[in-house]
Amino acid sequence: MSDISVDQATADALIATPKVRVNDEVSHYPGAGGYLTLPLLSSDGRESFHLDIRRGGIDLLKGTYQNRARQVVVLVRLDFGGAPHRNPDGREVPSPHLHIYREGYGDKWAFEVPPDRFSQVLDTWQTLQDFMRFCNVIDPPNIQKGIE
Repeated sequence: MSDISVDQATADALIATPKVRVNDEVSHYPGAGGYLTLPLLSSDGRESFHLDIRRGGIDLLKGTYQNRARQVVVLVRLDFGGAPHRNPDGREVPSPHLHIYREGYGDKWAFEVPPDRFSQVLDTWQTLQDFMRFCNVIDPPNIQKGIE
């Protein structure tokens, strides 16, 4: 079984690592209740990552975008359209919120979405583009936007 934790310096370096698509295959942005996992590589080819896209089953404005490293380490996760998140210290963070890896806690801490990095949080497609930029995906996978 893989170790699901890394030290903070490693996590920060993995988040900052430039990421590129693995291939030119076209994937379709998931519809209601859909889920998509896309492989990514570091630009130097040494690390593998995954981009997960999950859509709400009934509410299409609800979903999750997630960037993982080493198969199981959640580096960054954006939850939108759902319930607030309660941090380990008891503080409640409204939706949308951003989970960023924190040593000893993994993805258990959430933060308010920085408005200077996420321009239109009610637009799920634009938010995906902003999320990939936030995660330093410099050559994103080919995702075809479907009909909402």
